[in-house]
Amino acid sequence: MAVIEVTDASFATDVLNSSKPVLVDYWASWCAPCRQLSPIIEELSTTYGDRMVFAKLETDVNPDVPMKQGVMALPTLQFFVGGQLVQAIQGGKTKGALVKAIEAVLAS
Repeated sequence: MAVIEVTDASFATDVLNSSKPVLVDYWASWCAPCRQLSPIIEELSTTYGDRMVFAKLETDVNPDVPMKQGVMALPTLQFFVGGQLVQAIQGGKTKGALVKAIEAVLAS
């Protein structure tokens, strides 16, 4: 399963109304840790894509959702279940740390 691009306009439909848990990756083109995280997110989407939606939101182009969601630093990953924020992670993380976070969200 591929990572989907979400926007301010599509956030409610793609994330909040999703029947599956959603991982949202807030990123910007100028953010080096974001670029390092991107291939890990892509890889994890192939492993967990049948059970979770993986979404990217470019903050420079879509400033409204990050502001409403309290995103203060990049990269930020937020996990939503049933339209509710259940976990947030800031900064670059290892693949192992992300796997643990995904497994915890899927187990809840």
